[in-house]
Amino acid sequence: MSDPLRFFISGGLLREDKISLCGEPFHHLCHVLRVKSGAELLLLDGTGLCCLVRLEQIEAQHATARVLQRWQEPETGLSITLIQALPKGDKFDLILQKGTELGVCTFQPVQTEHAVPRPKPERLVKRNQRWQRIINEAARQSRRTVLPQLQPLQSLPEVLAQESGHLKLVLWEAGSRSLAAALPETSPVGVTLLVGPEGGFSAAEMVQITAAGFHAVHLGPRILRTETAGLAATPVLQYLYGDWHQAPANENFNQHEEML
Repeated sequence: MSDPLRFFISGGLLREDKISLCGEPFHHLCHVLRVKSGAELLLLDGTGLCCLVRLEQIEAQHATARVLQRWQEPETGLSITLIQALPKGDKFDLILQKGTELGVCTFQPVQTEHAVPRPKPERLVKRNQRWQRIINEAARQSRRTVLPQLQPLQSLPEVLAQESGHLKLVLWEAGSRSLAAALPETSPVGVTLLVGPEGGFSAAEMVQITAAGFHAVHLGPRILRTETAGLAATPVLQYLYGDWHQAPANENFNQHEEML
């Protein structure tokens, strides 16, 4: 069976036998892709619930689909939280897109002393909407069934006060240990990566960070940009502890014998 088109929609809709598609999914499906009745789609709620459906009727403002199969797919990779100092321009867009592809589970933008000024509230709302669209599209393209979480922008002290990762690493060029030396032999339950801004962390911030239980590690002799550092460390962690030993997703949906 060919790989059906994928769309993330509201989770509550997937519990019905017939699903009404409207809004952005409907527009993209019927007005951009011009999919016809009878096409099969994979609808996802972002928490691992999957529904294989067949389009039955297309109206002016919505389409109706019937559920053929319904199943749950858990997240298989290592749970990685990326705390990223907000970079300049649209660099965070790239971090979200590629981080989603690589298996980051939670993105936490953070305001630091040397980061760009905090955006105005109305501008931040628009940014959050764009960032969420980037995550959704990257998850759809990379065949993830669980959407990464995007946390609201917070200050560094706020994030440090609530962070309780099992293995906490701050990527810092002045760190005395390499990433490889800091990694345990047995797989951690989860890893939190903290990446600073273009200007780096201040001395006072590094005192706060290490006091919060973060281990300062470097990534070798080359200095990486803020938008590169987290994306460089993430695949290392997924290779060692995550699901990179698994084959690509099998799209033969007939294998899901246990229906929900």
